[in-house]
Amino acid sequence: MSQQAGWVRGALVVAALVVVAAAPAGSAGFGIFEQGSQAMGMAGAFTAQADDPSAIFHNAAGLAFFTERDIMVGTTLITNTETSFRGAAPFPGPGVTADQESVVFFPSHAYYVQPINERMTFGFGFFTPFGLATEWENPDTFPGRFISYEAELQSFDLTPNIGWRLTPNFGIGIGAIARASTVELNQRAGLVNPFANFAVVDIADVSLESDWEIGYGFQLGLLHRVNSSFSWGLSYRSQVDTDYAGEADFTQISTGIPQLDAVVAASLPFGAPVAVETGIDFPDMASLGLAFALSRNTTLEVDANWTGWSSFDTLVIDFDDARDRGSELDVERREEWDDAWNYRLGFAWRRPGGSEWRLGYVFDETPQPERAAGPLLPDNDRNGFTVGYGSPRDGGMYWDVALMYLVFDEREVRESIDNFFGTYEQTAWLLGITVGWN
Repeated sequence: MSQQAGWVRGALVVAALVVVAAAPAGSAGFGIFEQGSQAMGMAGAFTAQADDPSAIFHNAAGLAFFTERDIMVGTTLITNTETSFRGAAPFPGPGVTADQESVVFFPSHAYYVQPINERMTFGFGFFTPFGLATEWENPDTFPGRFISYEAELQSFDLTPNIGWRLTPNFGIGIGAIARASTVELNQRAGLVNPFANFAVVDIADVSLESDWEIGYGFQLGLLHRVNSSFSWGLSYRSQVDTDYAGEADFTQISTGIPQLDAVVAASLPFGAPVAVETGIDFPDMASLGLAFALSRNTTLEVDANWTGWSSFDTLVIDFDDARDRGSELDVERREEWDDAWNYRLGFAWRRPGGSEWRLGYVFDETPQPERAAGPLLPDNDRNGFTVGYGSPRDGGMYWDVALMYLVFDEREVRESIDNFFGTYEQTAWLLGITVGWN
């Protein structure tokens, strides 16, 4: 295999990681748990309450207790306030720094709930369980551009559900999941230049974009409202297997050295898209919640959420090059992610008149081993702090808002698959707004 093909193979493998890093909600990486502003105000501790239409996401068994039609729509503004990098030896070296551009995106949600009879309720949900938008400043000089300098992941779930109230206090829920997603990644390919002190020079700009692909799964839920002071809930979202197809486009970048440019032109598939295929097993997730009524007007909930990230063990990418060089670019890479837990604590205080203040805290551990962290996904354990407010829900229109401040632990990479070493720091703000009618 040529050295040039090796550089490009090392770059393109990251494209599939965009998809993998952003698997089901509730985990670190790029999972998005904020699918309703009432729950978001309590840091997502909602499995044992599930008393608004976002139950379709948090615990489908909550549907069993609805007695009237309810519609809810909303969005969450997510922006990174700081993502910075400090280099370390051997590459890119001490003294090298970089920052991400401030990126804002709006994962949104919509829910429809309709009772069928006294015991059964239908619910349909649309939401964005994972997403990604990253862009590093100065892509022509950013030292991590050979891994990723810009990436975007879009996705949405469509989920029909049925809630069934078996007894006045106990309900179950079941639903189907159809998950559609697409990914785009931009990066550079480089080569050691023997004519310029063996410095690495850019030889190609590589853009990979997948088709919209769909994977299928299911979800289950249990909710037991034991009495007016205590309830517990359990929900499960299955693994979703998705096969991706897309195209990689190579655009040559002149090095200014005709001999070297000629070698590059003959070695890489310029001029025509290269077909790419890969498959991802999105991990399953389970949540357990306990809710306590501390008084008539206050509620405390504690949730533990588990995500089976160990299903992401090996990544295989197949290229189909019309010039029969696809096998030179094929990749089989061991990732060896770990299962991960997050823990959520939420508190709500209902004021006279029915409006409600909420507070919350979440600790979310990363599934990503240090060796896999890099410019595309410099993930680490994170702590989130939330505050929220909701209007009364006594019929008609209602609304909820929530604000989250998310702080990532500093991520120091001393062992790297991509031979890219240094320290990452990240913080982010999330603003949720939801409006409903009942």
